[in-house]
Amino acid sequence: MNETLCHALIQAGLTEEDVATRLQVDPKTVRRWLEGRVPYLRHRWAIAAMLSTDEIDLWPQLRASRTIPDEVVAVYPHRDTMPKAIWLRVLGSAQHEIGILDNIGASPVGEQPIVAALAEQAEAGVCVRICLCDSDAPGIPQRTGRPENSNAPRTNMGDMVAVYAPLREKDQIQIRQRRGSLYSSIYYADEQLLISQHAYGISPGQAPVLHLRRTQGGDGEMMAAYLDAFEHAWLEAGSAE
Repeated sequence: MNETLCHALIQAGLTEEDVATRLQVDPKTVRRWLEGRVPYLRHRWAIAAMLSTDEIDLWPQLRASRTIPDEVVAVYPHRDTMPKAIWLRVLGSAQHEIGILDNIGASPVGEQPIVAALAEQAEAGVCVRICLCDSDAPGIPQRTGRPENSNAPRTNMGDMVAVYAPLREKDQIQIRQRRGSLYSSIYYADEQLLISQHAYGISPGQAPVLHLRRTQGGDGEMMAAYLDAFEHAWLEAGSAE
């Protein structure tokens, strides 16, 4: 019996049927998970996001088989298929600071629920810094932009700044713009970090995402590297008009 999972579902007010409906599986499958069977990876991630926790907390036996650094919470194959709950949980966990470094194209943090969550965090006193990068600017080598054969409409800096316009009135929110190639999109909230790894010729939405979290007593080398990259980009950026 997975008592941790049972207790987490009770705390969240969810039944076996609720989980089965959300994950589009048979209720008997959920019952087997509660009885101790470990779900497939995609289901573990979905359940962890649903319960606002991490898969290792629900299935601690997985920790022994891990060969990756403790900083790594999860790796998601495609940014566009990540559950919205993960973005909201990570950004909503911040108590001090949120930082976003992203392309001006379609971005998950430009969607209304996440923009609203950023506004709420700012109202609560969290400092929010948003740095938008225009890699389609004239004279900029196209290293990580969209594929040449893409039919998707281009997004300009003005469009993206307009998305965040409601946030610019908040004293706790700063928005800057930077022209140049972007090798990774960075989204951090205090001790958690989401990294969208760009790949040449692949749209950002299809690229993988690395979820990091600073561990108790850990050296945090991976997080430190990406946070340094964010600070370099922020210092190079100018005010978004």
